[in-house]
Amino acid sequence: MEFREVVRRRRMVRRYSGEPVDPAVVDRLLEHAQRAPNAGFTQGWAFLVLDTPDDVARFWESTGADPDTHNAWLDGMRTAPVVIVPLACKAAYLERYAEADKGWTDRRDDRWPVPYWYVDAGMASLLILQTAVDEGLGACFFGIPGEHTDSFRAAFGVPEDHKPVGAITIGHRETDTGAKGSPARRERRTNLVHRGRWGTTVTP
Repeated sequence: MEFREVVRRRRMVRRYSGEPVDPAVVDRLLEHAQRAPNAGFTQGWAFLVLDTPDDVARFWESTGADPDTHNAWLDGMRTAPVVIVPLACKAAYLERYAEADKGWTDRRDDRWPVPYWYVDAGMASLLILQTAVDEGLGACFFGIPGEHTDSFRAAFGVPEDHKPVGAITIGHRETDTGAKGSPARRERRTNLVHRGRWGTTVTP
């Protein structure tokens, strides 16, 4: 698929068919994710892959989705056969930038203008979403509620220094792609590009 078509067709898919996802495709999603740009080539991310019915069910339960709770969003999302959780490790970045070629030996996090550990994990997540489209699959990125982070960690043995930046469901699209997201209720903005000076907007 042409890259511009991948970008154009990417949507958050919230309902999936029962067809399993080829493990080789899941491996390609993860391979591409690890090609994302990252500060200092720190590679301070990790990806928890949940691709068995038991692990997927444990994910939903550990993140606050009671099996007896039903709504359009949750019922659709729980049909995904694969969930990938991208995690960011702040400590890895502080350690990397304390090395000789960077020299921030005090490991102060206030040196960072933005928390690139989250930025980099976000870019890796986007590559997963785009690769899913290229493979003919659907995917959806969503957040794990903060009050359930500890129970998620406990369920899967995630170390304290790795923080989930969200989760991604993966699967074959249903004709009905599930609960409608915000784009169904909001128009795409066209005044976001400023050329040369703020306030001089350009419509793509």
